[in-house]
Amino acid sequence: MSVISTSASAANDVATEAARRRTFAVISHPDAGKSTITEALALHARAINSAGAVHGKGDRRGVVSDWMAMEQQRGISITSAALQFTYRDVVINLVDTPGHADFSEDTYRVLTAVDCAVMLLDAAKGLEPQTLKLFEVCRHRRVPVITFINKWDRPGLEALELLDEVEQRIGLRCTPLTWPVGVAGQFHGVADQRTGEMVAFTRTPGGATAVIEEELPADAAAARYGEDWVRAVEELDLLTATGAVHDSAAFVAAATTPVLFGAAVTNAGVRQLLDVLVDTAPAPAARPDTTGSPRPLDAPFSGFVFKTQANMNPAHRDQVAFVRVCSGRFERGMVVTHAGTGRPFATKYAQQVFGRDRDTIDEAFPGDVVGLVNATALGIGDSLYAAGPAVTFPPLPSFAPEHFVAIRATDSSKFKRFRRGIEQLDGEGVVQVLRSDRRGEQSPVLAAVGPMQFEVATHRLAAEFGVPTAIDHLPYTLARRTDAASAAALNAAPGVEVMTRVRDGELLALFPDKWRLSTVRNRDPDLVLEPLLADAQ
Repeated sequence: MSVISTSASAANDVATEAARRRTFAVISHPDAGKSTITEALALHARAINSAGAVHGKGDRRGVVSDWMAMEQQRGISITSAALQFTYRDVVINLVDTPGHADFSEDTYRVLTAVDCAVMLLDAAKGLEPQTLKLFEVCRHRRVPVITFINKWDRPGLEALELLDEVEQRIGLRCTPLTWPVGVAGQFHGVADQRTGEMVAFTRTPGGATAVIEEELPADAAAARYGEDWVRAVEELDLLTATGAVHDSAAFVAAATTPVLFGAAVTNAGVRQLLDVLVDTAPAPAARPDTTGSPRPLDAPFSGFVFKTQANMNPAHRDQVAFVRVCSGRFERGMVVTHAGTGRPFATKYAQQVFGRDRDTIDEAFPGDVVGLVNATALGIGDSLYAAGPAVTFPPLPSFAPEHFVAIRATDSSKFKRFRRGIEQLDGEGVVQVLRSDRRGEQSPVLAAVGPMQFEVATHRLAAEFGVPTAIDHLPYTLARRTDAASAAALNAAPGVEVMTRVRDGELLALFPDKWRLSTVRNRDPDLVLEPLLADAQ
């Protein structure tokens, strides 16, 4: 009887803790302010004392989530980072993602591990190509999206024009929860659609601390801001009359998007965004495994690796596997099973990650992101489970590469370190590594979605492994999956080369352009030439 009671109590505990979790990613086009708002959210939750600008100078530090030296030098995010903090007794798991299109594969993997996304739009630019691409990934995965229109403290487009663009171009019905008082560049505060009142903002010096907020009833807002307030109310009333009213079910079904306005650099509107995340964003739910069966939240522990990262701490040179907890209670020290190999895996070194800073974590629940240190046996997409029948979650696919280089160590005495570094970058998904019979082991081929991935690879080989390298760009832009029977004929075709993807042993045929691919196909229709994921989508 006591065993049954204990089991029921544990299940209730897991359900209660899961309901307290909100796990989301911030997605945007480059320079829309994504890392800045990540920092501002942590600031408003009092997880940090002051916010640092991405483009800080002098003794101003960079944002917490941009921990890599190259990120701090370039002022861009080139790798995802996980932050966890508590706000209003809700545990926030925030995963910052790379904004640059060259790192969209990393962003895609992150979107498999979250329950919601915050889409950041630049008020002056609206929807940009990378924003559209990321939203399509959210649509494909049915991830609910909250829209935050950023940089309202600068000149920009009309608010109604921005909403119309979102609805016309991506088909999401916009349901504003806050509305700007003052045109872009003259930002006084926001009208709250739910209360009919205004929140006025007064920025603090440099935006390093939380913005000063003043709640004003409608008559006080009208007296102070006159036409700006009247216009905001009229526009909100117009939207309400057309049915643009928030509906939780439609939002969770990814049919509508709540919209908020603000300015991340001054922390204006950020508290409102946090409140909407807590009140509106979905808590973790049962996730389907490879059989299509949802894994109950109160089932024994299970999770999957969506990212690995080495050398986050230069003093230790370790590797961290980021695991999204899908079910049950994770306890540090528990022995789990690696679904792919069936081997046990010890979790003694489990940590909570806040940017590059870490703290030992004793337990975690569905929705949490756990960093497993020295997890060299784990790779991206690996599933873990604690007890009972084997649990495997759907694999995380790779994007079709469009850029290819041959890389070599310029100092042959460092070849062992070079090979170890290449293996590390491949395991993390920084680049895809191909083996070419024409070039041999001394010169592997790196494949990437965007050329900046090669900059990251060469920078990390030099900084973390002490190996200077040189790269030679190859004339290929397309990759197709093939088989051994087709490989000989393809290698004999002019301008075509077949290589082996080291990570999974897949044979890939590389082509200089789509016309060459079409010519080869027409000459021999029986050749196996299958599109990779990005092309298939």
